Amino acid sequence: MSDLEVSSNTVIKVDVQEKVPLLKAIPLSLQHLFAMFGASVLVPILFKIDPTTVLFFNGIGTLFYAFITKGKIPAYLGSSFAYLAPSFLLMSQGYDFQTIQSGFFVSGLAFALVATIIYFTGTKWINKLFPPAAMGAIVTIIGLELAPTAADMAGFAVGGSNNPEVTNMTWVIISMVTLVTVILCNVLLRGFLKIIPILIGVVVGYITAYFMGEVNFEAVQKANLFVVPAIKLAKFDTTVIMSILPATFVVIAEHIGHLKVTSSIVGRDLAQDPGLHRSLLGDGLSTAFSGLFGSVPTTTYGENIGVMALTKVYSVYVICGAGILSILLGFSGTLSALIINIPTPVVGGISLLLFGTIATSGLRTFIEDQVDFSKSRNLILTSIIFIIGLSGITVAIGPVSLSGMGLATMVAIILSLLFMLFDKLGIMNEPQ
Repeated sequence: MSDLEVSSNTVIKVDVQEKVPLLKAIPLSLQHLFAMFGASVLVPILFKIDPTTVLFFNGIGTLFYAFITKGKIPAYLGSSFAYLAPSFLLMSQGYDFQTIQSGFFVSGLAFALVATIIYFTGTKWINKLFPPAAMGAIVTIIGLELAPTAADMAGFAVGGSNNPEVTNMTWVIISMVTLVTVILCNVLLRGFLKIIPILIGVVVGYITAYFMGEVNFEAVQKANLFVVPAIKLAKFDTTVIMSILPATFVVIAEHIGHLKVTSSIVGRDLAQDPGLHRSLLGDGLSTAFSGLFGSVPTTTYGENIGVMALTKVYSVYVICGAGILSILLGFSGTLSALIINIPTPVVGGISLLLFGTIATSGLRTFIEDQVDFSKSRNLILTSIIFIIGLSGITVAIGPVSLSGMGLATMVAIILSLLFMLFDKLGIMNEPQ
């Protein structure tokens, strides 16, 4: 009997390479698409480029990533936020998006170069740079630093861009109805319905938003049924490339953190099999391809990791299904407009739970790797990373600003290197 056919109180789990029947794979793929949609589409909107083109390349990148990683890592590649700051600075200086694409392309190649280095040198040095005491904290920060974003989208007044001044009670009601629906589906439903709580939550939230006057179908009615993704070749510029390149290392750190979370969720070390080098290579080549032909850089998505943690459906076939749907949306103006039309508070209600599951996955690292906080190095690493990552401190390095998880990762690397040096010199006052 397939895991999807279990209807008792047994915990439903669909493993990474387990195939799922088509009629059940479609709704499972749809909820992954809904989970990443708000954030992934926001990036092209900020860049003032066509979201359907970005959706098309996100889908292509997801399928390519699955191929490079031999179908062993369930990961959706969505639009990356890490490149916004240097890109906006360049745009303020008069550079157009096609020229900025050259920076994305070279950044993807830099990803591939790091992947090649790891292939020849192995991952032991990565484990030393990011011991469990550091990685657990970094992964937790990935979820916690997104908390204000989720609260903002849910309608609460937390100083965000959607509703910066006062609590929007209409949005709060919609987001809470969505969140409660997902929670109740998760703890009360059984069988197949138990593993599509997010999809059910989106539908219920969408209907609630419609009756509360927060849905306008005018854009859907005006959209063309069929569109062609806008392909625009990058224009190369050295200044642009050098300005955007440093952001690569922030995304690499984020990627490693996401892979660690995914490994914890699926119960196997994906950095060893199929290998961190394959994961970085897949993401890097996807970013290079997207940048070369008119889209934005790609990255693994915490929202989709949250979906897997919540539903215990890890099938790469489901993720690839989301990638295929994303490609189809790239050709359908009507369908794209319909999904882009999902009200912000609906996404906010779901995100309140998804981002929390990412943070919890980081805390699991401390337990599963038996991190000993009686050792000073572990206590210091975790404490400093938490405070730096959640303090709001921003450090500017040229056109690149580091904050949150990115800055915490850089601090973790520096501290780990310092402790390694002290170990080599034999001056540490406690064993490793």
